[in-house]
Amino acid sequence: MLRTLIFLLLISPYLAAQERTVDPTWLRRSVPQANESQVDISSPTCHYKPLFGEGDKDNRILRGVSRFGEITVDSNGSCHSVSYDRREELYFVLQGAGTLNYGSQSHALRANDFTYVAPGVQHSVANGSNSLRVLVMTFKIPARVGLVSSVPQPKIINLDEVKEQPVEGHPLSVLYKLLVGPRGATRDSIDDAYIVTSLFWMDFAPGGTNFPHHHETAEEIYLVIDGEGDMVAGGGMDGIEGRFAAKAGDAYYFRPNCTVGFYNENKPGAKAHILAVRSRIPLPEAD
Repeated sequence: MLRTLIFLLLISPYLAAQERTVDPTWLRRSVPQANESQVDISSPTCHYKPLFGEGDKDNRILRGVSRFGEITVDSNGSCHSVSYDRREELYFVLQGAGTLNYGSQSHALRANDFTYVAPGVQHSVANGSNSLRVLVMTFKIPARVGLVSSVPQPKIINLDEVKEQPVEGHPLSVLYKLLVGPRGATRDSIDDAYIVTSLFWMDFAPGGTNFPHHHETAEEIYLVIDGEGDMVAGGGMDGIEGRFAAKAGDAYYFRPNCTVGFYNENKPGAKAHILAVRSRIPLPEAD
């Protein structure tokens, strides 16, 4: 009996190593297939579908991304009001119209509106007509990052108001709308973020691509709004790019250094649009 116990103690580290799971370098989710999850904003009339982060089974591998998912608000419904001391949020209205309650004021929302929610602001989303669908993106702000004391009223901008443009280092077969960027910058429509480095809209021509690439110090998420093509995620068999068929409603999360890109289908009139967000990964406090 004693020998058996000693043997089990000796081999237990090896058994644990054999059972250890390897963290993926990227994740794929589908908006239509996502299940509702109860979070702090949930209410009987406000339904949250997690894609990445809180509520998702693989949320532990995310670094700065706290939540990425879809809110659906029933007619005449509303979400619970919340406030985060060290989190910032982005909202993008996918469908319908409603209201953003921001502090003591209310602001109208319509399809393709986007806005930035600063840390420390009490806020919620409400709907007064048909079903309202909103993409919510939440990011953790490390303790070392200083926050400004004054919080301005939100800038609510519609996608149609933003000019398409090429971005240096990317082919002309994809044009960009630069929506939200970091504080102090002047490139994007809203430059108020602490952790988010870019929320942007990509318009792919038939056969267009943004070329596979990677970001060493950032996480990135792609959501296919419409169209079809090949999403590049990871290294594939050749260690350069793995390709996966992607369609509207598919979402991909990419860890730092993971290869990312998209090839639109090469057919006449085949457009594709992707909403993407990139954020800095928080460094360990010791650094």
